[in-house]
Amino acid sequence: MGKEVKTNAMRILDRHKIQYKLNTYNCENFVDGKQIADMLGQDYNISFKTLVAVGKSRQYYVFAIPVAEELDLKQAAKEACEKSIALVHVKDINKVTGYIRGGCTPIGMKKQFPTFVHESAKEFDRIIISGGRLGTQIFLNPLDLLEVTGGKYADLIVH
Repeated sequence: MGKEVKTNAMRILDRHKIQYKLNTYNCENFVDGKQIADMLGQDYNISFKTLVAVGKSRQYYVFAIPVAEELDLKQAAKEACEKSIALVHVKDINKVTGYIRGGCTPIGMKKQFPTFVHESAKEFDRIIISGGRLGTQIFLNPLDLLEVTGGKYADLIVH
């Protein structure tokens, strides 16, 4: 059996001695987080998607929110102290983050951008984020995610 090829995210978690559980599943193409959660029987509330946005200042920001929710751009801009923000176009995700759509994770991007995790993560011992490539998930404590990204909790979703 071949050794698991580690992603940047996994190497960073290992280096910081942060415990995580890896889950892999068969996935050839991008599927949204809700479909993956359904396929794997996972709770939408603990399954987080990673969104990358750019502010009016041209600074990039990372937002991790539950897969079934929608990012409130006004609230996200307020949290980031920006006049406005917009999601990065799909075609630019790899250029900005080093990850592909569906494999984007807040940990180990080309640069560490200011990171915000939806405050609902506080309610859980473990949340699920992308592992850094299609078909890979990382289960970890949300406080560890904040620690390794320098992130903070924020109210980010449309109510």
